[in-house]
Amino acid sequence: MAIFTVMDREKDNYRKLPEKELKLLLIQRGAHPYLGKWALPGGFVRPSETTEMAARRELREETGVDNVYLEQLYTFSDLGRDPRAWVMSCSYMALIDGRKVKLEAGDDADNAAWFSVSYRLLREQKERTEDGYVKTRKHELKLANENSTMIAEIEHTVTRTETSSSSDYAIVSNDGLAFDHAKIIACAIERLRGKVSYTDIALHLMPSLFTLTELQQVYEVILDKELLKAAFRRKAEHLVEETDHYAESAGHRPSRLFRRNWERFE
Repeated sequence: MAIFTVMDREKDNYRKLPEKELKLLLIQRGAHPYLGKWALPGGFVRPSETTEMAARRELREETGVDNVYLEQLYTFSDLGRDPRAWVMSCSYMALIDGRKVKLEAGDDADNAAWFSVSYRLLREQKERTEDGYVKTRKHELKLANENSTMIAEIEHTVTRTETSSSSDYAIVSNDGLAFDHAKIIACAIERLRGKVSYTDIALHLMPSLFTLTELQQVYEVILDKELLKAAFRRKAEHLVEETDHYAESAGHRPSRLFRRNWERFE
């Protein structure tokens, strides 16, 4: 399960607004295989559970939170992805407010920690075929905190014809991540980036009250690019509604606080 949050980066100048970072929760494995390696949290589905019930249980055990955004991503079933046996993984993505989280490593983990996320396009290639095309994108995935840094390269190949389409992720190189979890993380990041442009998915990473600047920063860290202030506010105006509350902090003028426009999505 890929559990994302957005947190403030530490700042040296109190007059500057804090910058945001996209974070991913990883656990350090306490058992074989991949003893000591970092991995996504997860576990096996119990006989009395659906896959979603199992995902919510694991999320609650790892973070102490419930009733948050959860979306099924993809089923990974490649041969050899787990040295113990042939295992299929039904992957999920969760978006949470990191300030409400109390990290606790699960039964098969020694540690749990947040890692900053970078997902950078290295190369893109598109080839025409007789009835469609094949497009390959190569990305660098970098996960880092104060103690560890891991880098993987992933290729995502999309094949389209007049009658069908397919998508495949392949790990080109991997330094430190267990199993094939680099592929799952890449899939989650691309899903998040894809949906942020046409849904309100980013609001699931926000607290109940927030400024428009904070919301724009969250969009920017997800998309990994700067957005024009005026254009963003036109986009966001139907997603949020203003309140009578203001955020006050040292070195800045009070900023109006907004909340999610629930009526817009009823």
